[in-house]
Amino acid sequence: MSGSSIIPENATLAHYKELFDTNQSAYLYWYWNSLKVSVLTMVFTVILVSLTAYSFSRYRFIGRKNSLMTFLILQMIPNFAALIAIFILALLTGLLDTHLGLILVYVGGAIPMNTWLMKGYLDTIPKELDESAKMDGAGHLRIFFQIVMPLATPIIAVVALFAFIAPFGDFILARILLRTEEKYTLAVGLYDMVAKQFGAEFTTFAAGAVLIAVPIAILFLSFQKYFVSGLTAGGTKG
Repeated sequence: MSGSSIIPENATLAHYKELFDTNQSAYLYWYWNSLKVSVLTMVFTVILVSLTAYSFSRYRFIGRKNSLMTFLILQMIPNFAALIAIFILALLTGLLDTHLGLILVYVGGAIPMNTWLMKGYLDTIPKELDESAKMDGAGHLRIFFQIVMPLATPIIAVVALFAFIAPFGDFILARILLRTEEKYTLAVGLYDMVAKQFGAEFTTFAAGAVLIAVPIAILFLSFQKYFVSGLTAGGTKG
């Protein structure tokens, strides 16, 4: 009969105390790096994807179909399939071992899929709203910011959530581009914690892994009210 149980007999918070002690662990620095990279990736992705998806949804221009097809093909290719090219590009541009280089890679990888996702939603917003605003003298940017984007809040929340989660839990790209311990993100730092030749700290690793879910849960709960559909129903009179 096994002596193990679901509830540990000697539960302790010592491992969390060790994580938060900057003299023993760089966990707080890794956490801050992950938050910084993920938040900036989320902000830039939402801005670029919103502008790109709006352009493809509302305007007709030369190369539009070919560009959409290119996005469709690119989203089928995962980022880690181009690891060597990404590494060499970062090395040549001086972005190796920088958070900026990592953010640019994440943002570039998020644009194709999220553009298709947001474009499909924007296509459901009646164009009569745009035409009515133009008749009232509104310009393109005003229509974009004051009419279309407020109605597209649900899909913006989804894109923001995806853009935050992907870099926060990514290991492969961060491992390739980041070289110094103080610049590690959570995934790379925690891996380094258990990959040591001597003294692998599995219990401390487990404690650190649990805390990864905290910002993701907070973000999901914050955006949950926007995860609804049908906001455009009744936007125009029949």
